[in-house]
Amino acid sequence: MNPSTIQMIAAALFAVAILHTFSTKYFDRLAHSGSRHAGIWHLLAEVEVVFGFWAMVLMVSFFAIEGSAPAKEYINSRNFTEPLFVFAVMVIAATRPILQVSAKLVDLLVKLLPLPGSLAYFLVIMIVVPLLGSFITEPAAMTLAALMLSERFFSRGISARLKYAMLGVLFVNISIGGTLTPFAAPPVLMVAGAWGWDIHFMLTQFGWKAALAVLTNALLLAALFWKELAELQQEEDSGAAAPVPLALIATHLMFLAGVVVFAHYPPIFMGLFLFFLGITHAYARHQDRLILREGLLVAFFLAGLVVLGGLQQWWLQPVLMSMSSDAVFFGATALTAFTDNAALTYLGSLVQGLSPEFQYALVAGAVTGGGLTVIANAPNPAGLTILRGHFDGGTVNAGYLALAALAPTCVAALAFRLL
Repeated sequence: MNPSTIQMIAAALFAVAILHTFSTKYFDRLAHSGSRHAGIWHLLAEVEVVFGFWAMVLMVSFFAIEGSAPAKEYINSRNFTEPLFVFAVMVIAATRPILQVSAKLVDLLVKLLPLPGSLAYFLVIMIVVPLLGSFITEPAAMTLAALMLSERFFSRGISARLKYAMLGVLFVNISIGGTLTPFAAPPVLMVAGAWGWDIHFMLTQFGWKAALAVLTNALLLAALFWKELAELQQEEDSGAAAPVPLALIATHLMFLAGVVVFAHYPPIFMGLFLFFLGITHAYARHQDRLILREGLLVAFFLAGLVVLGGLQQWWLQPVLMSMSSDAVFFGATALTAFTDNAALTYLGSLVQGLSPEFQYALVAGAVTGGGLTVIANAPNPAGLTILRGHFDGGTVNAGYLALAALAPTCVAALAFRLL
């Protein structure tokens, strides 16, 4: 079937948006050039704005070419549950009560590892928190890990090489660390119901391999930067505010659990989130600044991806389905770098009669490639938003990120293909 005009425009804009994510440094330089249009250049230098901006261009084109009714019907057919969920869970997970209880749990584990400097803390964050994502969801795990890395490492003058290496391993470990259960990783969630994958299946087919790869990636990175991490003396919490009352911590944990449990029901979890905002206002003395702006930027990014990605099926599905079960693993890993991995697995779930081998290869490839770019996995923009201020110029070089994620991606590929 020949693609329609709007489908071809959508494919072209999708390609432009991907190129734009690699070019934000250029727009950042324009923003600081003294131009009277510095404001718009600064806007276009924000990675989180990229897909939302080009989605707007797509919808303007849609209205102009197809007319009002088809354009409104298309936008109404899009599912924006994931952007809303990531926004809600990101803001809740970054509150002082949640961070304090998380930090105490991490400190308990750190004491079990008699390692010099910050090595123990680094290993706990890079191993335990990504695997915790299988239970609290990947976006929540990404938020917690990124905030802890920001305070304990990125803000303390570590080298640019270590910053990129940490970010690459974090993205990969979060992507594969959510595969112990069928509900935490977006690409798994897309197919689990259709293919009958339960917790037992995920643990036996994916979980233990993912855990081994997460452990290996963290240990290899620690070995590579052993000296720098060992010399970085671990400090006490600099922002050690007064302890949050246990009742308030329990309330925040219940809100977090409620949002996770009702992750597929926006009216419920957004209602809980609004109630949560009221609680934070009532007990403002026990709160830090809520990351509402950061959460909205991430939601805007993901919503743009939903709008642009919804018209890519005409070329993406034939490419995917033309591969053998062996080739689809590597094909999915490569394609994930250029589109959301959940979109790939969703397309696979629409095809009837796929062999179990093909199903496994498709999902394994999708989660393996989830750390290569910021658009590869839904939680990645959350981590980028929290950590990018520590990079030169406040921007993360997409090429350096891909290079940093390449080795841990290979480790994950070996784990899923050989074990």
